[in-house]
Amino acid sequence: MTKLPLLGKTLSELKNIAVELGMPAFTGKQLSDWIYKKRITSIDEMSNISLQNRNLLNEKYEIGRSIPVESQVSVDGTIKYLFRTHKNQFIESVYIPEEDRATLCVSSQVGCKMNCLFCMTGKQGFSSQLTPTEIINQYYSIPESEKLTNIVFMGMGEPMDNLDNLLTSLEIMTSDYGMGWSPKRITVSTIGILPKMISFLEKSTCHLAVSMHTPFADERLKLMPVQKAYPIESVIEELKKHDFSKQRRVSFEYIMFNGLNDTMRHAIAVVKLLKDIPCRVNLIRYHKIPEIDLDSSDEARMVSFRDYLTNNGVMTTIRKSRGEDIFAACGMLSSLKHS
Repeated sequence: MTKLPLLGKTLSELKNIAVELGMPAFTGKQLSDWIYKKRITSIDEMSNISLQNRNLLNEKYEIGRSIPVESQVSVDGTIKYLFRTHKNQFIESVYIPEEDRATLCVSSQVGCKMNCLFCMTGKQGFSSQLTPTEIINQYYSIPESEKLTNIVFMGMGEPMDNLDNLLTSLEIMTSDYGMGWSPKRITVSTIGILPKMISFLEKSTCHLAVSMHTPFADERLKLMPVQKAYPIESVIEELKKHDFSKQRRVSFEYIMFNGLNDTMRHAIAVVKLLKDIPCRVNLIRYHKIPEIDLDSSDEARMVSFRDYLTNNGVMTTIRKSRGEDIFAACGMLSSLKHS
């Protein structure tokens, strides 16, 4: 019999498991302490739970941690990890060390349904949703886990397309019983699936990053099929209803393509589109993927684009490219070669 994982269960779920096995409800809190605080890998390590109860747990359950099956190290220190899922599929996560922070870029799906033109994960197609166990495991099972300062849901998949498992994972990450992280250290990306994005904004206080990539509807539709169902103008109108003036941030991701979305006409339109939202724009160099006839804007064009936005009231940064040599940079994750 395949055992069920305890990692990825909320406190209320752990209490229910304890009660179902005839244990006191408070055993659920002991379980969460062992799993999330003490980071154990085996039920047998739970020394304040009786041997009899550990045996009961062991019959049906396991911790559910699984270490990466492969890792690659970039010349810039970025590390890409490959994990096997319970369905014997694969996902990639990326550890990005910097001077004052250490970020883990986590995946939410095996593949992706959204098929954005410039993204390797989209070219892979969609295979399955990651469970809370598989999302949380990416954090707990890398050697650098305890060094992490930030988590970004910018790996494989569209997080909002796996909303229930995303919200469960965020609860565990931000709750006192779990990882105890501040929501301000977690950013969730989306291409703008409106109903799910609204639900996320109501149920979580983590930061949001929205993929824009061009302010013009016709161009965005060619790059991102989601534009047909959820136009960027509608996404921005919704964001105007929410308060981003305090601790919670919204940012916009903007991959710069040479001659396609990097002109002054685009810069002017971005400023106009974002004028009523306190936000940041992250300009990202396009990382070449096979069989796609797109090129990145050069550094000078990115700098002038950034300067125009910043000088017109839209805080803008150029994101440093990391891990391109090991296909770990933005838009380059794919586990297709392992499937």
